[in-house]
Amino acid sequence: MEITNLQDAVYSNLKTYFGYDSFRAQQKDIVETVLNNNDCLVIMPTGGGKSICFQLPALLFPGVTLVISPLIALMKDQVDGLNANGIKASFFNSSQGAEEQEAIIEQVVNKQLKLLYVAPESLPALQNILKETYISCVAIDEAHCISSWGHDFRPSYQQLGFLKATLPKTPFIALTATADKATRDDILKQLQIEHARQFISSFDRENISLEVRPADNRVSQIVKFIRKRPNQSGIVYCLSRKATEQLASKLANNGIKAKAYHAGLNFDERSKVQEEFIFDKTQIVCATVAFGMGIDKSNVRWVVHYNMPKNIEGYYQEIGRAGRDGLKSHAVLFRSYADVIQLRNFASGTSNEEVQVAKIERMKQFAEATSCRRKILLSYFGELLAENCGNCDVCKNPPQFFDGTIIAQKALSAIYRLKETEAIGMVIDVLRGSHNAAVLEKGYTQLKTFGIGKDIAWKDWQHFIIQLINQGFCEIAFHKNNALHLTEFSKKVLFEGAKVSLTKPVTVAEVKPVERERKVAKPKGGSGLFERLRQLRYKIALEENIPAYLVFSDATLKEIERERPMSEDDFLRISGVGQRKLEVYGDEFIAEILDFMGSKPKKPKKTDTHMVTYELYKQGLSIEEISVKRKLKSPTIYSHIAKLYKDGKAINIYDFVTKSEVAAVKKAYKDLGAPDALKSYFDYFNEQMDYFKIRLALSVIEKG
Repeated sequence: MEITNLQDAVYSNLKTYFGYDSFRAQQKDIVETVLNNNDCLVIMPTGGGKSICFQLPALLFPGVTLVISPLIALMKDQVDGLNANGIKASFFNSSQGAEEQEAIIEQVVNKQLKLLYVAPESLPALQNILKETYISCVAIDEAHCISSWGHDFRPSYQQLGFLKATLPKTPFIALTATADKATRDDILKQLQIEHARQFISSFDRENISLEVRPADNRVSQIVKFIRKRPNQSGIVYCLSRKATEQLASKLANNGIKAKAYHAGLNFDERSKVQEEFIFDKTQIVCATVAFGMGIDKSNVRWVVHYNMPKNIEGYYQEIGRAGRDGLKSHAVLFRSYADVIQLRNFASGTSNEEVQVAKIERMKQFAEATSCRRKILLSYFGELLAENCGNCDVCKNPPQFFDGTIIAQKALSAIYRLKETEAIGMVIDVLRGSHNAAVLEKGYTQLKTFGIGKDIAWKDWQHFIIQLINQGFCEIAFHKNNALHLTEFSKKVLFEGAKVSLTKPVTVAEVKPVERERKVAKPKGGSGLFERLRQLRYKIALEENIPAYLVFSDATLKEIERERPMSEDDFLRISGVGQRKLEVYGDEFIAEILDFMGSKPKKPKKTDTHMVTYELYKQGLSIEEISVKRKLKSPTIYSHIAKLYKDGKAINIYDFVTKSEVAAVKKAYKDLGAPDALKSYFDYFNEQMDYFKIRLALSVIEKG
């Protein structure tokens, strides 16, 4: 495509619609590749900024950008975010009636939409507009779904191969957070874009602290973890539907409001839980792994895995749902021997059992590692980390090793005496000298090793034996009821005096439950500016019926708190504040900052910016000329004019807004109950009156 001053247009739209002054790594090259009509494959971690790679080019193409998305909830979330930024976008799926779908198709034909989200199953209904006359770009989000090698394969995605044949000159961009080489090759082949340029970003999410804990007293640990993080959004992933409901109930018994989410709930129930989470009405969701795919909720501060995931790809993608805004976040994984057994049972008999088992094994190795976890995680995706990360539990608290040779000899002797026929539970029972029914029935009390480890707690024995398995001194015979078998290395410990180093178990403190009435609720107020900004954001979000993070992300609020902008010029310099958000929300946030500053009458250096505009106005310059001279957008200059008029300066306000427009806004002012948010008026006029006109009219009304 030919665009005059492409660079200027790209950067102008980046700031105006997304609020950023610069690109993240690789984004600029990807955007330019798409704008030059070239196909590309983008592998970028969750929160790395994939969406801008196709949303920004969409603004500069003449037609619509078609976005293939796997979930209806994902579509709605993305479209809400785009509309909040002033970008015309919609979705097309089975949840809509025929009349609504026809209206959307008409918008595409009339070039009134920039982005249209659609599920693969709905593409046949768009057959009449799948033409290069209307479609300028095709983006395939969550592209790993197309590949049988991917961790979330969806057969419906395989029909997408016809699109390139239908739209041969249209640029395609496939995007996903996780894909190994086999998956990447399969994506390109399936989409028929084998020559696409590949962009593979770093997989390192430095802001996420990684931690693995033993699965002892998990509920108590989670309760304690949450209480240290009031008002933070988080997700707890569980392996089964039943576990999600049980955990949500147990959290409720401890005064923590949480909801369960799983495929067993009906559509309306799932939608309600998801919407309440997105809108910050529910802070915590206990869910199966399906929850969260593609939800662009930037203020999730933590993710907990109640059970071990079945592969590292899934684990990586799930923890990536925390900290999308780049702020400090936390990922906790509970590891247990029982989870490994259950996952192996799930994999048994499947068509790709060997691959699944190998991936479970890699996941287990990660969970039981005694070296930097981030190094292990990144190396899985082919990325090497030179230094230890310093932001995982192993780096922060290196394990304490001791000479565990005698412990190893006792365990291996017990396995030998049991003739390698028993699983870990029975081995420990024998070591501990248990007199339970199974031990008595099998006559194991007569073994020489019976009771030789009674001085060590059951869970500690489990900790030590798992380490022996990991170090190769014994192994699990999964095909023989998970019995423990000896290895060649066992003989060296038992008969050749080989030394064994083990790590000490981690002690987990119990957490006492609280009265049922106690609740972890949002504070009604706070002394800090961030809390006041957060409450203002929440109020605006409720008024506009959009998620709070679509007003501003936590990262943007943190910068506002730090910089304390008290003029529109300063506010526009905040990362994440674009022209539209300045127009819609700027006044309220600046007023909140000024109110917070309270008794400090001293104004910032740039609050005289309106007077600079006034001097140029008095010289007879037009709005456009003032805008060019001051290097500010014309809506900002109009906001200066509105303030100057309200402050009593000699402004001929009706040069910029008609009396009939003022009358219309005055009626809306009464009908709506004098709202503060400009968007209320914008919606009242069905988006047909510009924000600057509304602002000018309100200055007349407020001046009286």
